[in-house]
Amino acid sequence: MSIIENILKSVVLDEAIITEKVTLSTTAFRIRLKSDSIRKANFIPGSFLRMGIGIGNEQVSMKDKIRSYSVWDINKSEGFLDVAIATHSSGIGSQWAKNCQVGDTVYFKWKKGNFLADNTADSYVLLGDLSALSHLYMINRTIGKDKQVASFVYSPEKSEQFPDIDGSSPLDFYELPENPSEEIIAKLREIAPTLKGKKMAYIAGDSRVCVAINQFFRKELKWETKQIKTKPFWNPEKKGLE
Repeated sequence: MSIIENILKSVVLDEAIITEKVTLSTTAFRIRLKSDSIRKANFIPGSFLRMGIGIGNEQVSMKDKIRSYSVWDINKSEGFLDVAIATHSSGIGSQWAKNCQVGDTVYFKWKKGNFLADNTADSYVLLGDLSALSHLYMINRTIGKDKQVASFVYSPEKSEQFPDIDGSSPLDFYELPENPSEEIIAKLREIAPTLKGKKMAYIAGDSRVCVAINQFFRKELKWETKQIKTKPFWNPEKKGLE
């Protein structure tokens, strides 16, 4: 283990133990982390964990050893939280989610970002791919039951979808291929006129979709948006996904 990794572990990152691992769908797992530090966390719904999942693997670059995952659920009194990790790609995050086991140690740090739950709007659009589903569930639970919510979760296969922590499926799911920006915008043009009051959109997932949808909301609809981009992203030089 490198000197930098030892510094990360001892000074920067908190430590947790995997206490549960459950298969959610054909391509996703729920992983429960337990730590005394979670009891003391100043948690804001919509926060992320920066997890050092590649620490100790000398074949992986330092930048690839840290991955961000949404907090799907948290129980501060018992000191645990849940993350849901999709395994579409062959990257280190997907491989870790497939191979990790109960009892493994995980190193993490809190990350708030700008994708936090905001309950100040009257109407919301929650939009993203499978990698963002748990985060959108958290936002939906937090903004309040009196809000008007339109949702758009997309994936190539319906079998990849999974329910929220209470077993419900409150968000609308669409079977669509990768980068379905045109189909989504067409649907949003139908939905937007039905939403009232102050409006806000949460946009997550494939960066190509995020860019196109964010521009549509801001330029055409003049909405406030919050977005987070996840891999895969389009590399114009290689003309392919990374």
